[in-house]
Amino acid sequence: MTNFLKHKIRRKTPGEIAGWILFGIFAIVALAILFGYIIMSLWNWLMPEIFGLTTITYWQAVGIFILFKILLGGCGGGGGKHHKSSRHSKKSKSDFSKWEYYDKFWTEVGDKTYEEYVRKIREEENNPET
Repeated sequence: MTNFLKHKIRRKTPGEIAGWILFGIFAIVALAILFGYIIMSLWNWLMPEIFGLTTITYWQAVGIFILFKILLGGCGGGGGKHHKSSRHSKKSKSDFSKWEYYDKFWTEVGDKTYEEYVRKIREEENNPET
């Protein structure tokens, strides 16, 4: 995992990393505000007419959203290892152990393989089969 993270942030400056973190925080806050207003609007539009209930405020809508997240599945963390089946225990999508070979592969094999691929594509473009 550390090799993967090093690869992803290798060419990023500290300012860019801080900018992405601030953008992520801003996006989460904006989505939370948006969800509150969407729930409030839908409730106030549908529930009084259909069931004769009263309208709600923004903060009541946020409370309803939080209550339903708690009751119907939490925050979607995916659970721990005890939820995974035995066939997925050996091969995990989050297994980044192969990244330790990434740089070595591209310096030894990648450039040559890429050049061969480009040559093959150009030959196919110049000699289309009819």
